[in-house]
Amino acid sequence: MATPTAVIIGVGPENGLGATLCRRFAAQGLHTLVAGRTYAKVAEVAAGIRAAGDVATPFEVDATDEVAIQTLIEQAEAIGPITLAIYNAGNNMPGDFLTMESAYFEECWRVACFGGFVFARETLGRMAPRGAGTLLFTGASASIRGKPDFAAFAAAKAGLRALSQSLAREFGPQGIHVGHVVIDGGINGDRLLRGRPGFAAKAGPDGLIGLPGIADLYQLLHNQPRDAWSHEIDVRTHKEAF
Repeated sequence: MATPTAVIIGVGPENGLGATLCRRFAAQGLHTLVAGRTYAKVAEVAAGIRAAGDVATPFEVDATDEVAIQTLIEQAEAIGPITLAIYNAGNNMPGDFLTMESAYFEECWRVACFGGFVFARETLGRMAPRGAGTLLFTGASASIRGKPDFAAFAAAKAGLRALSQSLAREFGPQGIHVGHVVIDGGINGDRLLRGRPGFAAKAGPDGLIGLPGIADLYQLLHNQPRDAWSHEIDVRTHKEAF
């Protein structure tokens, strides 16, 4: 019998959310497809999973490339039925509104929203006939409130959130659990620690959200019984204002 698969797109550094989710669900016995736009990074994550005795396959995929996403999902199904799919693509993209070029706004939308649409359409097309599966989206503070200098990112993430709500209402009755995780604050991973060390230092102790705790929420959503589903969960540190 084929091993059920988990497809996680938006995987970057070893010490990041995408990689943490891959390790978590591979350890749960799912053949995990580690997908991201930089092959060296996804290959490193997959190798680490295999070294731990679990099963993973790396895939270089641009989340804005419709054909590439279609190919990813086809290859996942060839390995085994997709049980879990997570759309984790979409980094923080600030920008001054009055000088913002339309191409920048569109690129933000393509990564954070359009890619989620394509990924969802392709995975749900496989899950729906089986009447089972979990589809999860990574949200952000911008999913629920727009702040100065984040018009493009807020528009894209709010769009992804609305997409997830529509899909939950349409496909929940068909047996598919659709969830949205609002990560309300900075993550204690390499993207901030190395890319914005000043921000991380200013946050101080317990000022950044821990990766294991975030992964706990994704695992909770995936394992919830059908008679007690959550659609949206938010997570922040005890120090974060909201």
